[in-house]
Amino acid sequence: MIAADRAARRVIFAALRRLEGGRLTIVEGARRTTFGVDRADSYGRAPVDCVIRVNDRRVYRRVLRESSVGLGVSFAEGWWETDDLTETLRLLSRNVRRADPLLGRIRSLTGPVADPIRALRPADRERDRINIGAHYDQGNEFFALFLDPTMMYSCAIFPHSASTLEEASVEKLEQICRRAQLSAEDHVLEIGTGWGGFAVHAASLYGCRVTTTTISREQYEFATERVREAGLEDLVTVLFEHYRDLDGQFDKLVSIEMIEAVDWREYDDFFASCARLLKPNGLCTLQAITVPGQRFERSKNVQDFIKAVIFPGGCLPSVEAILSSTARATDFDLIDLDDIGLHYAETLRRWRSALLANRDKLEQLGFDDVAARVWEFYFCYCEAGFDERVISDVQLVLARPGFVASSSPEGP
Repeated sequence: MIAADRAARRVIFAALRRLEGGRLTIVEGARRTTFGVDRADSYGRAPVDCVIRVNDRRVYRRVLRESSVGLGVSFAEGWWETDDLTETLRLLSRNVRRADPLLGRIRSLTGPVADPIRALRPADRERDRINIGAHYDQGNEFFALFLDPTMMYSCAIFPHSASTLEEASVEKLEQICRRAQLSAEDHVLEIGTGWGGFAVHAASLYGCRVTTTTISREQYEFATERVREAGLEDLVTVLFEHYRDLDGQFDKLVSIEMIEAVDWREYDDFFASCARLLKPNGLCTLQAITVPGQRFERSKNVQDFIKAVIFPGGCLPSVEAILSSTARATDFDLIDLDDIGLHYAETLRRWRSALLANRDKLEQLGFDDVAARVWEFYFCYCEAGFDERVISDVQLVLARPGFVASSSPEGP
């Protein structure tokens, strides 16, 4: 071990001596070092017991230098391994969160100076297309390996523990349709098509017209063909357009986990566009992955594993950030909100299980072992985050002033 690795190891081990909420054993050849204790943490959460086996001691330097990015990439490259990746990341996550008060105080000092400078970055449609394509244009065959037949790539809602992923995805779609109070008289705009799951569901079961838009070429082509196969061309229009370039007036607007691709500097523009596209009595229904309000101001500028490796240009909002933006840029009122975050942990477990079961097909699609482990880490990293409530997921409904709630929303 070179001097730099030894120094990094000492720093990391010093931090791990303050570990709470479980035990972590690091195995380096014949040497075992255990941190933490087998008892609940200060919040009363059950302890977690984990083992990390170090295969390459350069991992210490990489994690110290690159934080979660280094942790994820070094896992993908086989520099370390563990028997239960999600549990290991849960333990690390709950301990990182202990630093929130200190980091929040630092942020309160630096933010007022740094944010006005960062806010000068202009909007860029081409940058948005490149960022979206980097994740979603990896091939529809790849996503089909772990998604259910609805091809919904967002938090499902499990009515029962025995529910299949497909049943849970349909339940999620139904909840969105009910919150949006859809009827056959509605013309719905969807921002963020995905693979067409919502558009087909809403049009076929509720009889409404749906105009849906995406800036992913692969998703646009898949959704267009899906609509054609379902015989819904008279009800569903698929566009390859940026939300800023849309026009018209719609009765309802739906966006399912698309806002995470919107940079925090562009929230006002996004919500102003939503309000502009809705009739005076319109309704906007969003599903959004969120961070706690007290973490948003710091996390919006942190380059973590997800932003660096999985979703370039991504930014998780907080509910408070959403409502602050709608207060500045729109006449929206919040009329409904539901937290469904714990369902996302189960959704991710199902995706990960399906992906690992199709490991051989990944190779056929050109994904080598490192790429496969990147996605395994991504799913476990997010699953741990939802389990520990470091992140969550909400469905919220925003109404323009003229909206009058239906006493009995139509169903299929």
